[in-house]
Formats: sequence, C-alpha cells, structure tokens
Amino acid sequence: MRLLSEVRGLPVVARGGGPRLGTVASLAVDAASGTVTHLRFRAGRLRRTVVVPWAAVAVAGPGAVELRPGAAADPAPPGHTLLGRRVLTDRGDGRGTVLDAAFDPETGRLIAVLTTRGELPAHRLLGLGDHALVVRAAPARTARTS
Repeated sequence: MRLLSEVRGLPVVARGGGPRLGTVASLAVDAASGTVTHLRFRAGRLRRTVVVPWAAVAVAGPGAVELRPGAAADPAPPGHTLLGRRVLTDRGDGRGTVLDAAFDPETGRLIAVLTTRGELPAHRLLGLGDHALVVRAAPARTARTS
C-alpha cells in the first residue's frame, strides 16, 4: 500500500536504471472506478508536464517511480486533484477535506481516502470534480428494540 502524498515529488526514471526523466507532480484518479489512471510528472529544464497512463508504471517504489520501456505520453485527462478536495455525500452533506488516499501501487486500485473526518472506503466514491469529491452517504442505522 502507498499513499498519494508519498509518491508526489519522487524521481521518475526508466525501468532498469535509465536517466532521470522528471519528478512526480500528481496522480490522476478516477473516483467512479476507484483507480489511479495516470501519472503526471514534470520533465526537462522547462518543467513541462508529461502524462502517462498508470499501466506504463512498472514500479512505484519508496525511492522512485520506474516507467516500463516504451512508455508513451497520453493526452492529459481532466486535472481534478484529489488531495485537498472538499468531500460531499450524494445527499449534499459535508464530510471534511481529503488529506490523502491509500492505493495499491501494482494495480492503481484505491483502498481508502483519508479525510479530516476519518477514513472512507474506496467503494463509497462516486465522482471527483472541480468542486468536490462526491461519496455515497453511509447507510442510516436503524434503532434496535428489544
């Protein structure tokens, strides 16, 4: 398991110890599918943004992100950033702000979103937009009578 915040700022290199290609800027997340879809990194002296699909990532290790040989840039997906985003339920209730997210570095599957109000399992995510991360409201608890 890795955290999105742990990956940001890591060097991006070619698999097998090639030259440094850049530095991780962010990870694009598709909240509806609960996966990391793309890696964005800054490259070159002009620090241009390069976007590659998550499938091009061979290893997202603690010291660097390694890209598979022949990894090609993709058109940039929508630039919604998960970290720092407000959290709203599908009922319109505020549920804090996203602090981080845990994901499987091999598959890119989100495990949980860490917010100022606690942990949300990834299966509750519905969508991510300019305004907020939208999550499925927790089911109402029914009172038990004896």
